Amino acid sequence: MANTQTSYKPRLPKVLADGKIHAIGRRKESVARVFLQANGDGKVIVNGKPAEVYFAADPYIKDRLEQLIRRPFYVTNTLNRYDVIANCTGGGFTGQMEAIQLGIARALLAVSEDYRTLLRREGLLTRDPRMVERKKYGFHKARRGQQFSKR
Repeated sequence: MANTQTSYKPRLPKVLADGKIHAIGRRKESVARVFLQANGDGKVIVNGKPAEVYFAADPYIKDRLEQLIRRPFYVTNTLNRYDVIANCTGGGFTGQMEAIQLGIARALLAVSEDYRTLLRREGLLTRDPRMVERKKYGFHKARRGQQFSKR
C-alpha cells in the first residue's frame, strides 16, 4: 500500500459579504460563533447583550473579560479596532468565554496571516481538548468510589 501524505491545510475563517469575519470557537460543551467587524471601537456583544451584562453573574467579570476575551487583541496589538458579536450555546460562563477567545483568535487570522505566529506562541489557536470525564458504574462520580469502612 502506498504511503500517501496529504499536506495540512488550515481552514481559514470566512469573510462574509458584508465584511464581517466569521469563525467558530469551542471549549468543553460551549460553542461560540464569532463575528468580527472592522472599524469598530472594541465592543463585545454576546447573545445580544454587552459582555459585561451577559457575564454579570460572575463576580470577577472585569478581570476575566480582560484576561480571556480581549487577550487576542492585546497579543496582536489590535485593541479597540474591531467589534465582536458572539452567539454562544452550551456550557457555562468560563467555557463560553474561552470559546469566544478561540473564535476571536481564529477570526484575526483572516485579517492578517502574520498574526498566526503571535497567536500560536501565546497558545491562543489551540483548542483545549479537555472534557468532563464520564461517570462509571459502581462509582459515585467519574472516579469517586464507595466509602470503605474497615469495621
